[in-house]
Amino acid sequence: MRKQLVVIGGGAGGLFCAVNAARMNPGLQVTIVEKTSKLLSKVRVSGGGRCNVTHALFDIAEMSKRYPRGQNFVKKTFHQFFTTDTINWFEQRGVKMKAEKDGRMFPVTDSSQTIIDCLLQEANLYGVDIRMNADVRELTVGSRQFSVKFQSGEQIQADFVCLATGGYPKASMFDWLQNLGHSFAAPVPSLFTFNLPKHPITALMGVSVETARVKIEGSKLVEEGPVLITHWGLSGPAVLRLSAWGARELEQKQYTFKLHLNWLPDANEQSLKESFSEIRKLHAAKKISNHNFGLPNRLWHFLLEQSGVKEDLRFADLPAKTENALIRNLVDFVVDVKGKTTFKEEFVTAGGINVSEVDPNTLMSRKVPNLFFAGEVLDVDGITGGFNFQHAWTSGWIAAKSISALAEG
Repeated sequence: MRKQLVVIGGGAGGLFCAVNAARMNPGLQVTIVEKTSKLLSKVRVSGGGRCNVTHALFDIAEMSKRYPRGQNFVKKTFHQFFTTDTINWFEQRGVKMKAEKDGRMFPVTDSSQTIIDCLLQEANLYGVDIRMNADVRELTVGSRQFSVKFQSGEQIQADFVCLATGGYPKASMFDWLQNLGHSFAAPVPSLFTFNLPKHPITALMGVSVETARVKIEGSKLVEEGPVLITHWGLSGPAVLRLSAWGARELEQKQYTFKLHLNWLPDANEQSLKESFSEIRKLHAAKKISNHNFGLPNRLWHFLLEQSGVKEDLRFADLPAKTENALIRNLVDFVVDVKGKTTFKEEFVTAGGINVSEVDPNTLMSRKVPNLFFAGEVLDVDGITGGFNFQHAWTSGWIAAKSISALAEG
């Protein structure tokens, strides 16, 4: 009788566990059960349909700092399967990677379909059985085997189970796992954009600032990087990173807080005062509207208007009070955030199975023998940039290696 591995969830972590376990131990019968009609749906949409496979960071300590939750856990798991291993794994199967200047790595084809085809080809090659529309309702632990019960009433037996269900947005969705004795951190959204209802800045939708500093009032949360103005508020890497680090805190604030933006993060009020006085000396007749400090023109004109600076005003004629208002708007523009919008393709849930209950060396449950975990079902999440996929590949691979070794025993 062949030993049976059932992987629950057909996302990146689940598929990676399944194909690697089947390859490492050909005697293992591997089945993936996916409750929807789609496999690898996050892989498909990630990075605007290009699939941000991993990040070009090759230092474990540095890489682990990109995980607001699960930092110490990934610091251990990355010693077994890291970014270089991910790149090599795909390249050995004909999928070459490239790094962009921000460190994100994509297949050279710029298509997530390349990654999907590679994983499905691998599943096919090693005889992985894939069952779609198979909604698991109950997982029970017998004396020797697991029983996996579906919504349809059907049951299958398994010697090993890998839970790779992804992040659950609601606490109640963990109910079917409660009987396993595991505890979990309540799920809250991460990687979301900030809503500014009725704020005049939303008229600038599509304008992006290469480097701005965003800070949440009354907290230590601050990020620097690209900011994008949208028709509902603010987005872009700096905002998404801020939402990841602040996932729990912002949920407690019910997503209502004051956000401080410094559009010129290398400057402060004092240094700008000096710049203005210098410009006044050298270019008194110059129109203020023609000197945008390197900011996008639409944003510059908006800030002038907000500060009460008329279009044709020259530096020589700028009243001190108006200058102060403009300087403040440049280095400390305050907006009221009310609510969030899910950043669809990057959406991640903070929360999941407590990692203290999982062995990072094997990804096996410390509570239930032969039960394994992969991917976002664990309380591990990264900022945007390929970090969540790297955790999926790493955890899936370690689980596969552990299961294939146990199945031989």
